[in-house]
Formats: sequence, structure tokens, C-alpha cells
Amino acid sequence: MSAWPERHGALWCGAFLSEQWPPRTLCAQPIEVSREASEMWNDIFELHITVAEKVTRTLLVYVLILILFRFAGKRDLANLNAFDFVVIFLLSNVVQNAIIGDDQSVTGGVIGAATLVAANAAINRWLAVDERAAHIIEGTPTTVIEEGKPVQKAIKRLGLRSDELGDAVRKQTGSEISGVAHSRLEPDGRLVVVLRREERNATRSDIDELKRRLITIEELLRARTEQAD
Repeated sequence: MSAWPERHGALWCGAFLSEQWPPRTLCAQPIEVSREASEMWNDIFELHITVAEKVTRTLLVYVLILILFRFAGKRDLANLNAFDFVVIFLLSNVVQNAIIGDDQSVTGGVIGAATLVAANAAINRWLAVDERAAHIIEGTPTTVIEEGKPVQKAIKRLGLRSDELGDAVRKQTGSEISGVAHSRLEPDGRLVVVLRREERNATRSDIDELKRRLITIEELLRARTEQAD
């Protein structure tokens, strides 16, 4: 029986472990399963492009999207309309291939995610210490309401509608545009609203001022009462 295993290569161990004819292939199946498992793990973790190319692709797409949103105008997330959501969802699919290239491994995904987080953190820290760069990259505030009237030129340039602006003011203050003294749209999309004095709610300082005036009136009345007596 010793000649049979030499003629049949990978089945030699089955010949020695079994006296049945034909001998059972006790070693071929484990070897095949091990090979498939190895290929599976290689497909999951093996990079198909270089790390430098992966990082470069991710940074280029990040910068491109940053520029596109910079010139697309300011818009608060709460005020996104249906068209804005469609653009955001499709944009992720459009740039996906540009980022991953020929690589679909988990390792490549981790490298891309780490690159995005690191780049975003670095830019945020840079903008926090460099005011000039912040103005260039993020832009400057834009006045959208002045003395109860929308600034039409500004809201058209920003791609906003008067009803959207009025709805944002009502949600934030409960007042109409006519009750706004001044409002501006910040670079991050926040709407800052300053109401007219008569439309504002009483603050702690207003209450303290009212108390002082009441005390003054009481003192005057007391003084006049004493003089009459």
C-alpha cells in the first residue's frame, strides 16, 4: 500500500490512516477549508491600493466637497428642503468610487475614516487660531433682515426664500419678520435674531429697573404725604 500514496499526492495521509479501499481523504478537506478561510480574511483586510493613494484620494475629495459647500451658500440643517437632501444623499454615492478606488477592504475603510477625522480636526483647530483663514474658508455673517424687512439682495444670493426666513424667525422667537430689528445668517448656518425693543421679553435687568422705578415712585409719594401732613 505504500506505493499508492506516492502516486496520489495530497491523499497520502488518508492511505496511512485508513485500511479501507479506496482510502478516505482525511487531509484534503481540512486543507481546502483552511485555504478558503485564508482567502476570505485576505479579501477583508488586504489593501489593493497603497496607503499613500488612499490618503490622497480621501483628502482630495474632502477638500473638493469643502469648496463646493463653501460656495453653495449658508443653510441651517433644520431648514434643508427636499432638494438639499437629494443632493446630499446622491453626493455620497457620486464620490464613493473616487475615495475607495479599486479597494473595498476593511483596512482601506479604516484608513479613509481616520484620514477624514484627522483632516477635519486639524482644520477646525487651524480655524480656531487663525481668524483670517476662518473668514476665507467659512465666510462672514450675512445680514438678512434689517428693521423688520428682509434684505432681498442677500437672501437671493444665499438661495433662501422669504417664507423660509419667516418660518425660521417664528420657530426661534415666536415673532414675525416685522418684529425683528436685525438678523444675520452666520457662516455655520445659524440664524441670529435681534427683536425690536417692544417685541422683546422682559429680562432680569428689565425687572430690576422696574423695581428701582417703583421704589422711586413710592419714596416720592411718601415725601408728598409727609409734606401734606
